[in-house]
Amino acid sequence: MNLFLNQKPLNLNPEYPNYMNTSAVKKLIDAARAARQNAQAPYSNFTVGVALTTTDGEIFTGANVESSSYGLTICAERVALVKALSEGRNSFKAIAVVGPYADFCPPCGACRQLLFDYAPEIEIILTDGNLIKLVALKELLPFAFEKNRLKKK
Repeated sequence: MNLFLNQKPLNLNPEYPNYMNTSAVKKLIDAARAARQNAQAPYSNFTVGVALTTTDGEIFTGANVESSSYGLTICAERVALVKALSEGRNSFKAIAVVGPYADFCPPCGACRQLLFDYAPEIEIILTDGNLIKLVALKELLPFAFEKNRLKKK
């Protein structure tokens, strides 16, 4: 696999806030692929796996879980984030997302918002099986709805 960030080589500068070396990125992608095997997608057959890493290196995985009442379906990103939050973790570095096709599988809008609520500085790692892209969540969700908008005036 080749590492790319917006068509440029991945920034592997240790001073970068969300620095991850190549082996850490690949480890996260492998964990996401393994998690995808646990996806429950009997209706769409669109299986997704993710691996979320905390700033101290702990990894939480998730897979999508579908319901016949589609609105109750839970995306893999939200599964991993809720697992981590419910276990007291609240500082995150990156999340790798792996879908079923040879294409990049970015988080849906609802997942982007929930990730923004709890990890606005997180990096999203995407792969098509050949290339790897590292994208800042803020690039995927410009003008996000932020908690400061909820404050009473």
